[in-house]
Amino acid sequence: MHDMINWLINTIGTMGYPGVFILMAMESSIIPIPSELVMPPAGYLVQEGKMDMWLVILSGTLGSLVGAYANYFVARYLGRRLVIKYGRYVWITQEHFERVERFFLSHGEISTFVGRLLPVIRHLISIPAGIARMNHLKFTLYTTVGAGIWVSILAWIGFFIGRNQELILKYSHSAVISVIGFSVVLTAIYVVLHKRKLRKASVAE
Repeated sequence: MHDMINWLINTIGTMGYPGVFILMAMESSIIPIPSELVMPPAGYLVQEGKMDMWLVILSGTLGSLVGAYANYFVARYLGRRLVIKYGRYVWITQEHFERVERFFLSHGEISTFVGRLLPVIRHLISIPAGIARMNHLKFTLYTTVGAGIWVSILAWIGFFIGRNQELILKYSHSAVISVIGFSVVLTAIYVVLHKRKLRKASVAE
């Protein structure tokens, strides 16, 4: 881990903002580069006066958006056909798939936003969005906001902690727990408001 962080610091230091952009684009697609190891070293370089915090956050957020769109387009043009054709081999029937698709069409915004904050899910959430052909404006907005929040948290952790890998991992883990808690609360509020909206619509009818 120590060698990995030093390598990332050297890589980002050499490549600058394009390095942050490329690494976060890879992280946001299916390439397993943890954002917890990319953004804190960039934040450390801000502390050293070698980079600007807002440009670091902008580069990381845009990289996340580009990586998310890579998954989105693959899923949009190939995903539905492949899932329907081969899904039965992993117990995904067309009925199950269409049910998930309907859910995402109704709740894609909250799913995309919350998904960008959660580990593992952030790499995958663009796939159902692409399959459901989610509106580009909405996908861009909620992906950018969710990714921007997470990127900012990690960059500021690196800024305040420096290159101490043990503390970086400790506080990154704490940030993950906090974000999961926030996501649970936000989802609960959304569910309550959505049910209230349905109830009012039913009464009106």
